[in-house]
Amino acid sequence: MNAKVGLITFGDHREDMWQKVFGESTMKYHGEIIECLKQLDIDLKFYQDAARTREQINEQADGLIAQGVDILIGHTPCWTSPNLVVQGVQRVGKATVMIGNRDMSTHGCVGLLGACGALSQIGYDHKRMRLDYDAEVFKKKLIPYFTALKVKAELAKSVFGLFGGRSIGIDTATFDPMGWRKQFGIDSEHIDQSEILMRAKKVDPDRIQKMIQWIHTNAKEVIYSEKLTKEKFEFQIGCYLATKDICKEMGLDFIAIKCMPDLSTYAVPQCMTATFMADTYDGEEGQKESIPMACEADADGALTQEILKIISGGTPTFFADVSHIDDDQKIIYCVNCGGICAHYADRSCDACQNLNCMTIKQSIRPGGGAISCFTAKEGPMQLARLYRVDGQYKMAILPCEAIRPTEEMVDAFIKARGIHQLPVLYAKMTCEVEDFINEYGSNHISGVAGEYTDQLVAVCQALGIEPVVFK
Repeated sequence: MNAKVGLITFGDHREDMWQKVFGESTMKYHGEIIECLKQLDIDLKFYQDAARTREQINEQADGLIAQGVDILIGHTPCWTSPNLVVQGVQRVGKATVMIGNRDMSTHGCVGLLGACGALSQIGYDHKRMRLDYDAEVFKKKLIPYFTALKVKAELAKSVFGLFGGRSIGIDTATFDPMGWRKQFGIDSEHIDQSEILMRAKKVDPDRIQKMIQWIHTNAKEVIYSEKLTKEKFEFQIGCYLATKDICKEMGLDFIAIKCMPDLSTYAVPQCMTATFMADTYDGEEGQKESIPMACEADADGALTQEILKIISGGTPTFFADVSHIDDDQKIIYCVNCGGICAHYADRSCDACQNLNCMTIKQSIRPGGGAISCFTAKEGPMQLARLYRVDGQYKMAILPCEAIRPTEEMVDAFIKARGIHQLPVLYAKMTCEVEDFINEYGSNHISGVAGEYTDQLVAVCQALGIEPVVFK
């Protein structure tokens, strides 16, 4: 993550108390906190001395500002005058975490509470922590908080693109643009879906053929048919490239596309866009930026993915329906109607290997075209979802494990659903199914490879969202 973090250790300005009581222990713990912080994945900026006087505090604060710190750690290992701490914190003017210790001999508790109480009096937002000087403790407590601050900052400069309006009556996919602006700082652009179709017709054919050739070379199989003709497939790839162009031109960081029923009926479904947009590689550019995408105009689903992308350091994100839950085995069948991010076919750093596990086959939608069909590879999975209850945001946080289904599971699913199978991830949950059903607020779910429960809880706290952890 490499957040740029500044440290000021505050000391008692009274010379006699510094020399006789607090100086030695303050400098001891100043050295220890530096060693702990150096072991974290941050860019640490600090001074060798504690800041005791107004002049010293101002000098260190100004130095940290000049070095461009994003976050301030105010360290009060012993007693220090609260007004001087407030002066230093306000002068830096960044997101702040105040750290004290649990050593009975240091007067650290009274120093921490005196400084934090003064900050609270003036309404200066800050985080308080009393920690033992241990790198693992610091990592567990601080990194989720630093991650939350990073997410908050990144969202505040992001732009969401919504293509089309509400899809097939899914109310939970709708959003309030100005509500987002107020709570998260996110700007939004509304683009008509016809823009995709018009732009797709003008995409350079060489770009389309480059993508088509890459898919043909690496996919497990491409099965053309009456409703999946080469021309339809080329147009779908043109839609993907056109959408990618629009995102670049408009500076869109994450998107949602209505698709159904308009495009999937009268043009082509946007399943190839869903397959490649959130990935970090495609056959045209090679390595590229991931742009999280949600189907069926699901704004909250797309925003959840954007948060997961930032938390995970840019890992491709996942979007699907909560299509079925096996109550006995506690397995969610996460199915998409035609496109899940290609990364999850094999979770490989080699995008070609991911395509090796994918079959391109016909969509059942009236418009025809292709879907990307695979069973997602097993591994740790962080599922999550923003949803609203009486207008207030909550986030469902569901750590789970993607599993490889047994033949019996697949056979039963085909028997129940028919031979037309779709991309699917089987997620083994640990919470009680009824608890999930009674609370969860959408038919869609988002996710990312890995496990980020603590970070998501911290993000919720930073953004004014109620976290709901299903464990």
